[in-house]
Amino acid sequence: MAADDFARIGRRLVAEHLVGANFGNLSVCEGGSGFLIKRTGAYLDEPGEPVFVPFSGDVPKEASSEYRVHRDIYLMTPFRAIVHAHPPYAVAASLRLEEVIPLDSEGKMFCPRIPVVTGEPGTDELARNVADGLAGAPVVIARGHGTFAGGKDLDQAYAFTSLAEHACRVIAFLRYFEKE
Repeated sequence: MAADDFARIGRRLVAEHLVGANFGNLSVCEGGSGFLIKRTGAYLDEPGEPVFVPFSGDVPKEASSEYRVHRDIYLMTPFRAIVHAHPPYAVAASLRLEEVIPLDSEGKMFCPRIPVVTGEPGTDELARNVADGLAGAPVVIARGHGTFAGGKDLDQAYAFTSLAEHACRVIAFLRYFEKE
């Protein structure tokens, strides 16, 4: 079932231009022992079988390089699924803003503050910073890298990913229209 959910959500992310090529990843917590994550290099719209990563012990070499971030999120938050995407407006906003304050009604209602965190991709620093940010919000943006959204399942994590990109688009359009 996880492979079907990975492919379904992956296709939505690709179709809505929230990721490009083989960037981004998905994971789902599997009880208390570990989680399933997209294989490194796999395309989100054709992810194949996910890889199991234990919370302790050796990490399979096929696991996404962002497994550290996913592991820390599961260990430090109540989320059971994670979507990591590279939505272009959110990435651009993260290069200029310390946090995103949504101006649209859905953003205000469901995520009134989107933290922007730092850390290089695949590092323990990024893992800690993202998990810390997600302790107070359902989605964060890693500066210049992309969004990490948590949820009770992949559908909810996807919805927060889409919400963050929409909020950043609204802000960008508003700034454009203010120049007119």
